[in-house]
Amino acid sequence: MKMQTYDTCMLCPRACGVNRTAGARGVCGQSANVKLARAALHFWEEPCISGTNGSGAVFFCGCSLQCVFCQNREIATGQAGVEISDERLAEIFLELQEQHANNINLVTPGHYAPHVIAAVESARRQGLCIPIVYNTGSYETVDTIKSLEGIVDVYLPDFKYMDPELAGKYSHAKDYPKAAKAAIAEMVRQQPQARFVPEPQVGSDNDTERKVQTQIQVMTAGVIVRHLLLPGLLYDSKHILKYLYEQYGNQIYYSLMSQYTPLAHVKDYPELTKRVSEEAYAHLVHYAEQLGIANGFTQEHEVAEESFIPHFDCEGVLSTRNSG
Repeated sequence: MKMQTYDTCMLCPRACGVNRTAGARGVCGQSANVKLARAALHFWEEPCISGTNGSGAVFFCGCSLQCVFCQNREIATGQAGVEISDERLAEIFLELQEQHANNINLVTPGHYAPHVIAAVESARRQGLCIPIVYNTGSYETVDTIKSLEGIVDVYLPDFKYMDPELAGKYSHAKDYPKAAKAAIAEMVRQQPQARFVPEPQVGSDNDTERKVQTQIQVMTAGVIVRHLLLPGLLYDSKHILKYLYEQYGNQIYYSLMSQYTPLAHVKDYPELTKRVSEEAYAHLVHYAEQLGIANGFTQEHEVAEESFIPHFDCEGVLSTRNSG
């Protein structure tokens, strides 16, 4: 397979073809320099990802999808964050491991895939041994996902829409369903079976005792497909679950999310200015059970709050070594 580069960028289905190395920017809005907004322990992922110790979440700036309702708009549009060196990215991974993170959780990293591959390989040579989680909106090319084989241990993709018209309206990408189906198929090919291990015990004796009692299992390999229910789109959500279950059954894990939070920038889409009703979400969960979905995660309705959106203040991004 041809090595992916930034010189004529074709990393995502937008296929902009711009020379990011020379500073040009495509739909993702980023050059060839890695830009991060946060790198810290994150406790709000699925239980098998965050556990108690936390997931080492690395938030990349920019996004090729640009959903109108994006909960992380500040970084998706590149308004926050700082550029770092290739060496610093590998350092960040190692620092998160030192903080006892259960994994390195790469959030929206697809437009930086060559950097990710190089940084993971470098960090592994320096002792990185925790799983790599690839947290993506699934607007990916199969070639990009193939390039990550042997790099990524756990895939955490979204499946946002089944209807191309909805994808066009809310993400300006009518080809999203086709791209997501192909990308997820490649992810499952690479990680066809989920694997779990007990979460490593850290902290005080009392903390250790509590963790042993809860018997937390963290995922070290596999695929968890997320779906965020949007207001008024229950019918499309059911089509997504039906498709996934017919394709993969309980080979994959499903994460049904109720956390949609209407932020100020959705004012031009009145139908998105309200939260998802408890009744609609309960209906989706019941439908999943009827299909036969057994490997799944659900959310409490209370998570639909802005307080659950991280602060993109560059925590953990800049080096503190040799300071002072």
